[in-house]
Amino acid sequence: MMLRVVLALLLPAAAYQSPRPRDCSDVYRSGSGLDGVYAIYPAGPTSPVLAYCDMGKDDLGGSAEKWTVIQRRQDGTVNFFMKWDHYKSGFGNAAGEYWLGLEVMHLLTQDRNYELRVDMEDFDGQKVFAHYSAFSVGPESEGYKLNLGSFINGAAGDSLSYHSGKKFTTTDKDQDEHDSNCARLTYGGFWYRDCFNANPNGIYTWGPSPHAAGVQWKTFKGLDNSLKTMIMKIRPVDG
Repeated sequence: MMLRVVLALLLPAAAYQSPRPRDCSDVYRSGSGLDGVYAIYPAGPTSPVLAYCDMGKDDLGGSAEKWTVIQRRQDGTVNFFMKWDHYKSGFGNAAGEYWLGLEVMHLLTQDRNYELRVDMEDFDGQKVFAHYSAFSVGPESEGYKLNLGSFINGAAGDSLSYHSGKKFTTTDKDQDEHDSNCARLTYGGFWYRDCFNANPNGIYTWGPSPHAAGVQWKTFKGLDNSLKTMIMKIRPVDG
């Protein structure tokens, strides 16, 4: 009861209309078109999760965006060099830097088709994106495997397809294909392969960085320059 009272004080009223919204597209349909933090309920009506909803106009087609932000890096205020349980349950602040949580991502995407957009900006102010036709995360029993659709477009280029089909690796749970542990080598946690072309959860550095150690997207700025912002967000392909 106390949690519901606190959430009601902090979040837009639209997030509490019945039925409970599973994601930001449901929040939008409930009547709220404002960007911000809302409670969503991918695990059911008694398990609220705070997520940032991007409700602005879509430069991909002109419709309302209705994106559920699943990851955001923007200023280095949150430590992303975290262990398995943190990446499973989520961490950070939905109004700032955060990781929504692997279990939430799995629950959201297990029975509905989603697309993915990754927005990013370098320290010179150049903004680009990468858009993918599908995104889902498997169950924990399968290592929270990433299932990614085809690269559609975006000036950032395609650095994420390299990771499709891979299990999630953290410093204390090695599921990558490298002889060592990619999470330990790159100070993050991700769907590493051997090790990465994209590293949204790497250590936050300002511009030039040690090779393969920053918030990086190989086809945009290579692996020797860390980015200022990187935001991963999903929405249902059926609206």
